[in-house]
Amino acid sequence: MANLEMLSHLSPVWPHYTPIIGSHAEGSYVYDQDGKRYLDFTCGIGVTNTGHCHPRVVKAIQEQAKLLLHGQINIVVHEPILDLIAELRKIVPDSMDGFFFSNSGAEAIEGALKLARQVTGRPNIIVFQGSFHGRTVGTMSLTTSKTIYRAGYQPLMPGVFIAPYPYAYRYGWDDKQTNQWCLDELEYLLHAQTAPSETAAILIEPVLGEGGYVVPPANFLRGVKHICDQHGILLICDEVQSGFGRTGKWFAHEHFNVEPDIIVVAKGIASGLPLSGVISRLELMTKWEPGSHGGTFGANAVACAAAAETIRVISQEKLLENTRERGSQLITGLRHLQESFPEIGDVRGLGLMIATEFRSADRKPDKKTAKSVVKSCLENGLLLLTCGTWDNTVRWIPPLTVEESQVSQALEIFRSACESINH
Repeated sequence: MANLEMLSHLSPVWPHYTPIIGSHAEGSYVYDQDGKRYLDFTCGIGVTNTGHCHPRVVKAIQEQAKLLLHGQINIVVHEPILDLIAELRKIVPDSMDGFFFSNSGAEAIEGALKLARQVTGRPNIIVFQGSFHGRTVGTMSLTTSKTIYRAGYQPLMPGVFIAPYPYAYRYGWDDKQTNQWCLDELEYLLHAQTAPSETAAILIEPVLGEGGYVVPPANFLRGVKHICDQHGILLICDEVQSGFGRTGKWFAHEHFNVEPDIIVVAKGIASGLPLSGVISRLELMTKWEPGSHGGTFGANAVACAAAAETIRVISQEKLLENTRERGSQLITGLRHLQESFPEIGDVRGLGLMIATEFRSADRKPDKKTAKSVVKSCLENGLLLLTCGTWDNTVRWIPPLTVEESQVSQALEIFRSACESINH
């Protein structure tokens, strides 16, 4: 049993969304010290896409741990990284033949930014309203989803410009109007604030993550790519939360028939081990000055072994297909509940990256109800998280292995939570 007295020594900078002290986990469930089982629809914030402790991934970790724990990449190129690259080559666009690995999503975003600046010789970057790209000084300068991530840390990195994300429900417009306005504003930004000749990259989440699980109109990403191509600006897709099957395709940008110049990955890549990556054309990677970027633990051998097996599991166990089926079941069930609970203003998502946004009768963000529903779900054995600038959106991130009966159970718990709040 854990020494509970040590809890008081954890830094309070970590907020705790549940009181759970985990004992173990398996598949879609987390167990506390008393053996209580929780249906985990948080996945460690979109990390355990293959479920908790998938036996094939665990075996790969164990086997590699017996052989080599750490071979620093500048000194020893180990077999797992070569195996991982071979697996990644099967799922990324053919042109994406250059790979750099680090530990966290923020590190990978920083790496992508440095790559873009070196390749183009330009200093500036454009991000989108509601974005989340990390908590380092560089990446929180790119993050606009909540002030909590930036407040008290100024001054931040200069050279960052912010365009509107096509959040149609928030604006109250249809997709066509939202799409056109946001593309027009992006063009305006390039005339008014950062000239194309000084803009290295446009960084975008193909599906907005922390900002509210917002799916853009179908043509938006293609419009952004067209603007990039016109001006020699690199398009960076942040697939940290949306990658590795989360949306029903390997990467969310595939839904929009767009090929970015750089893809950033992390979270679901290694089923819970720390690993992230910058993926691009080798043609661009060769322009990255050797030694100008790196890291001691990046491309760790055990994490790479876990990642290679994660990709094989997702592919061989047909988890993309399951994601689409269970995602359809979940979003259909939530929209059915929406008919009974008008507090649910919007239901949206792709695959198993789904949001229920709570709004009051006058369409004001309703954080109180969202938090109350999540609390009630926790008390009844279902783990959910909120997101969005106002924390009024409940996000659904079950493992890609989730079963039909588990989705049904989650919907029933959520229904009961909504009913309890109404009464």
